[in-house]
Amino acid sequence: MSIDMFTDLLNQYDWADVSRLIDTATATDVERALTRPTRTLTDFAALISPAARPYLEAMARQSQQLTQQRFGKTMQLYAPLYLSNECQNICTYCAFSLDNKIRRRTLTDAEILREADALKAMGYDHVLLVTGEANQTVGVPYIKNAIRLLRDRFAHISMEVQPLDQPAYAELIAEGLHTVLVYQETYNRDSYQLHHPKGKKASYRYRIETPDRLGQAGIYKIGLGALLGLSDWRTDSFFTALHLDYLERTYWKTRYSLSFPRLRPIDVLGASGVQSRDFGACMTDRDLVQLICAYRLFKPDVELSLSTRESPRFRDHVIQLGITSLSAGSKTNPGGYVVEPQSLEQFEISDERSPAEVADMIRRAGYEPVWKDWDPTLMTVCH
Repeated sequence: MSIDMFTDLLNQYDWADVSRLIDTATATDVERALTRPTRTLTDFAALISPAARPYLEAMARQSQQLTQQRFGKTMQLYAPLYLSNECQNICTYCAFSLDNKIRRRTLTDAEILREADALKAMGYDHVLLVTGEANQTVGVPYIKNAIRLLRDRFAHISMEVQPLDQPAYAELIAEGLHTVLVYQETYNRDSYQLHHPKGKKASYRYRIETPDRLGQAGIYKIGLGALLGLSDWRTDSFFTALHLDYLERTYWKTRYSLSFPRLRPIDVLGASGVQSRDFGACMTDRDLVQLICAYRLFKPDVELSLSTRESPRFRDHVIQLGITSLSAGSKTNPGGYVVEPQSLEQFEISDERSPAEVADMIRRAGYEPVWKDWDPTLMTVCH
C-alpha cells in the first residue's frame, strides 16, 4: 500500500472550490443534512457553513443524543506531560520555536518519574507525552526510554511529538505506545509554508502522510486536528473531515479522535525581553460549538477532545454537546507540575482548575469522569 494515497486524494480538491462549496450552502442543504441518518462530506460542508448558524440548537440536540448513544454519560480525562521544549523548527505561533530565545529544557529519567508521580497523585491513568521537534535530542531513543519508564505506571500512553517513519512507530508501539496525535496545523499549502519556514516541519507532504505511516504501523488510535486560526477554520475543518473519512476507510481497525486547538497567545523572548504575541479571535465560541456538533453528526463514533486552551465556562457548556475527552490541570512546559513550574509555557492555559475541580464539574453535569481508558487493556487481555 502506497503511503501517498491521501496525498493523491487531497490533490483532487482545490482550497478555493471547497471554500465556495461551504459559503454557498443553503438552508435547504442544512435541513437535508439534519434529516439524514448518515452524512456525506457535502452534508458536513453544509453543517459548518454560515447557513447552518440558525440551526445550531437543532444540531446541538442531535449531537447530544448521538454522543450519549455511543459513549454514554462519561468523560475521559487525560493530562499532557511535557518532556522537552527543544525544537529545530521555526513555527510562527509556538513559544518553542527555534527563533525564540528561551532556555531549553529536556527532562531526565528522574524528572520524568517525578512528573509522572505528580500526575498519578492527581488520579490520572492516561498520559500524553509531548516534546518539541528535535530529533537529535528527543528522537526515537529518548521517546522509547520514556515509554519504558512510564508504561507500568499508566494504562494508556499517547504522544504528540515530531512525525516519524513507519518503522519507528512500529518500534514504539511494541514498547507500549497506544495513541499518536499529529495535527496538520493547516491543510492550506500556502499558509502552511508561511507559518513553517524552517526545519523538518517545513515539509507539508511528510507531515500530511504521517497518519498513513501510523495506520500501516498498526497504531491503536490516531488523533487529528487543524490549528484553528492559521487559515479559514471552515475550510480547514472540511479537509480534516476528508482526512478522517479516508483514514477510517483505509485503516479501519484503528480508532480516531479529533481535537479543536484554537490559537492561543504565547510569550516570545527576544532582544527586548519577553513579549506577548496574541493572534486575535480566529473563531467565536458559537463557531466552535457549531464545529463540534457538525463533527459529531458526521462521525458519531469519533472521539472529540477539548483541551485547557478553552475557558472554564465554555468547557462546562460543551461537555454535554459532543465532547468525550478533556484534559485538566494541564501544564505546557517541561517539568511544569513539580520539577520546574516557572519555565516558559508553549501557550497560555485558559482553564486553570485542578483535575479534582474539573471532575466535580463533570459529576454536577450528570456525567462520570473516567480516569482510565480500558480499551487497550481489554485488547491486550483478549489477545
